[in-house]
Amino acid sequence: MVPSAITEKWVPPPWNDKDPPMEKAVSNLTINFGPQHPAAHGVLRLVMELSGESVKKCDPHVGLLHRGTEKLIEYKTYLQALPYFDRLDYVSMMCNEQAYSLAVEKLLNIQAPLRAQWIRVLFGELTRILNHIMGITTHALDIGAMTPFFWMFEEREKMFEFYERVSGARMHAAYVRPGGVHQDMPLGLMDDIYQWCRNFSLRVDEVEEMLTNNRIWKNRTVDIGVVKAEDALNYGFSGVMLRGSGIKWDLRKSQPYDVYDQVEFDIPIGSKGDCYDRYLCRVEEMRQSLRIMHQCLNKMPEGEIKVDDAKVTPPKRSEMRPPWSL
Repeated sequence: MVPSAITEKWVPPPWNDKDPPMEKAVSNLTINFGPQHPAAHGVLRLVMELSGESVKKCDPHVGLLHRGTEKLIEYKTYLQALPYFDRLDYVSMMCNEQAYSLAVEKLLNIQAPLRAQWIRVLFGELTRILNHIMGITTHALDIGAMTPFFWMFEEREKMFEFYERVSGARMHAAYVRPGGVHQDMPLGLMDDIYQWCRNFSLRVDEVEEMLTNNRIWKNRTVDIGVVKAEDALNYGFSGVMLRGSGIKWDLRKSQPYDVYDQVEFDIPIGSKGDCYDRYLCRVEEMRQSLRIMHQCLNKMPEGEIKVDDAKVTPPKRSEMRPPWSL
């Protein structure tokens, strides 16, 4: 046995031999979010004041995505300016093309052929699903759910194939043009889109089963980011941000363009105006887009896909080239 005289000097001092540290008041934490941040995509910078996980104050610094598009297209023709609009919102490509083409057609007092209008609506709703997939899955990824991201991006890849088959490009298609569309849909594409629509509706059910009633998902979205209907109007909100606050406003219903007045669909709205309501609106809008796409496929008429006016749409190469016999 070791003598006690030797072990006594190794006895640790009591834990309370010093005065406890003075309590300090912890103030809010200020952090810089973006523009170079994995969740920001380089589009803006936010200086945020946090109290725990709650954002108490936010100072946005916008303009980082400014590209001088209006100045650039001053020196372009109407057709040459089209590709710039693909890049304004890189997840709503053909919707931007459609808006620009409609504006040019209104200025020139022309109207696209009926088949071209149905094709526009078909690919406009396909693009809307592309947009909502990106919004829902990246939101889920930031919260901590990785599976919906991988499931839905597999579906996005299939939709990019439809883009490529109809235009030759996966994202920046430059397909919807003033006076119609660039070219007609290839054989078999409508059948493939129809089959994809049937399968995708099941995929939406699977993702909603994973997220909608998930306890963690609801804890991080319910009563978070609440925007009242009055504030949404005063701030000039539009789209899902406006409908999520309970205001039933959709340009496809209130000011229908192309053939939206010939299709049936519902407008989902929220009740609280929080992140959870906006998520539910996006999920239901994907289902309504599938409903519109089914109607487009069933009602697709025959006919021309661009106006017969060489001042608006370039003529075919065979028509521009003189006969070889001469």
